[in-house]
Amino acid sequence: MASAQFEQAVEAVKRLTDDPGNDVKLRLYGLFKQVTEGDVSGSRPGFTNPVGRAKYDAWATLSGTSPEAAEEQYVAIVRDLTAG
Repeated sequence: MASAQFEQAVEAVKRLTDDPGNDVKLRLYGLFKQVTEGDVSGSRPGFTNPVGRAKYDAWATLSGTSPEAAEEQYVAIVRDLTAG
């Protein structure tokens, strides 16, 4: 189960006013999925679905990462995005 710190970080992402860029958004997506659902499942979307494919790949790179480790990384990224 996700920690309160993780839940706060998820809410903070929704309130971001500056676009962190696709690479960061994909990293956050993959980490979020790893925390909430575990290792990637299902088949990789085809080339006609580049967004789905990028999301799948971002999540797949985290296979084997514990939910706790993914949560720590997610919170750290969000902390960097919201600092200052």
